[in-house]
Amino acid sequence: MKVDDKKLMKMAQDGDSAAFGKLVHKYKDRLYNFIYRMIPEEQEAQDILQETFLRAYKERKRYQPDFAFSTWLYTIATNLVRSEYRKRKRWKFISMGIGSQDDEMAIPEKITKDLNLMPYIEKALDKLGQEYRTAFILRDIQQLPYEEIAQIMKVPVGTVKSRLNRARALMREQLLPLRESYHGLSKGIPESLSVFA
Repeated sequence: MKVDDKKLMKMAQDGDSAAFGKLVHKYKDRLYNFIYRMIPEEQEAQDILQETFLRAYKERKRYQPDFAFSTWLYTIATNLVRSEYRKRKRWKFISMGIGSQDDEMAIPEKITKDLNLMPYIEKALDKLGQEYRTAFILRDIQQLPYEEIAQIMKVPVGTVKSRLNRARALMREQLLPLRESYHGLSKGIPESLSVFA
C-alpha cells in the first residue's frame, strides 16, 4: 500500500526512521538533479544533498503538514545552495537539459543534444541573476508548479511568474544569434520552438 508524503513524515516525526528512508528514496534523484544544476560539481552536490536530508531529519518535528513535503525539502536545499554561493561569492549554473514541453521556454532535451545547443544554453543560464536562475531552473527544468516555487523562494506567485518571464526573455536574447542556424536545420524540429522565434 502506497503511503503519501505527509503520512510518512508523521511516522518519521513519531520515530519511524524507515518511513523517512522511504522519503529519501523517493526524492534523492530529483533533488540531486536540482542541486547539481545549481552547483555543477558532483561531490559538492552530493554533500549538499546529504546535508539536506540530514537537516530534514533533524528538524522533522518542525515540519507542518499544511505544506507539501517536497516544498519543505526543496526550501532546505535552496537555502543550503544559497549558503554555499555566499561562501564562494559567485554564482555558476549549468543546465544539463531543459524539459517541460508545455512551457514557453521549453527546449526538448533531444533537440538540445542533436543541435549541440547545450554550450549556448549553459552560457545563457550563467548570465542570469540568482533569483532569475532559481525560478527558471525550478520551473522549466524541475517542472515544479508555480505555487510550490513561490513557497520555496518565499515570494508571491506573481513574483515567480515575473522573474520567470524576465529569465526567459534574457535567455531568448542570449540565444537569438542561433536563430539563423536553427532555421536552416532539418524540418523534423518543431517550428514552435519559441526561443528562436
